[in-house]
Amino acid sequence: MKPLILPDFRTLADPEKAKILQGFFKTGPGEYGEGDIFLGITVPKIRAFAKTQKPLSLEAIASMLYSVYHEERLLALILLVNRFKKSDETGRQIIFDLYVRHTPRINNWDLVDLSAPYIVGPFLFNRPRKALYALADSADLWERRVAIVATFAFIRNNDFTDTLKIAAKLLNDKADLIHKAVGWMLREVGKRDQKILEDFLKTRYLKMPRTMLRYAIERFEEKHRQAYLQNKI
Repeated sequence: MKPLILPDFRTLADPEKAKILQGFFKTGPGEYGEGDIFLGITVPKIRAFAKTQKPLSLEAIASMLYSVYHEERLLALILLVNRFKKSDETGRQIIFDLYVRHTPRINNWDLVDLSAPYIVGPFLFNRPRKALYALADSADLWERRVAIVATFAFIRNNDFTDTLKIAAKLLNDKADLIHKAVGWMLREVGKRDQKILEDFLKTRYLKMPRTMLRYAIERFEEKHRQAYLQNKI
């Protein structure tokens, strides 16, 4: 698909910032963001630019997901999130379907984290959530991250069931970025109900990747946190 190019957006590029971002997002050989190319545009500038744009067709926005430039894909997702928030149920269904069709282009952690909790999660909140479990079972790292991070929308409404089920499903995942995402969502559950989090951890914390555990218990009192880290619970 030939991506739509917005020339004014590319004038915001900062080559020095791009070098920093390419290191930060691990774009080297064998790294999770291998081959990704950056313009060097910060998220606040992307959000501000998005607010200045006249409405684009969804097809045009979707085409931007095929840009070689990371920030143009992020701009497309921010435009989709903004459109989703203003749409009726029919419009939200169309945006959700578009999002799921194009998950191979939502291919870095920030792209997932800035979109899945604001499109996938809200859309599925009052609907069957089978699609989340299909994503959680995916061989694709980013689709698995979409599955768990999308549940942030449920957590904000004190609905923890699917977060905990998907966290359990991803407990033995090999990817560090999934460990971090699962730990983050568990921490968010614990911020709202520590007992529910501890009930989940009780039979699992000894088997959890250490990064996942550290993220999950980050807000515990230090003595209690150390008890988990020293396997003394």
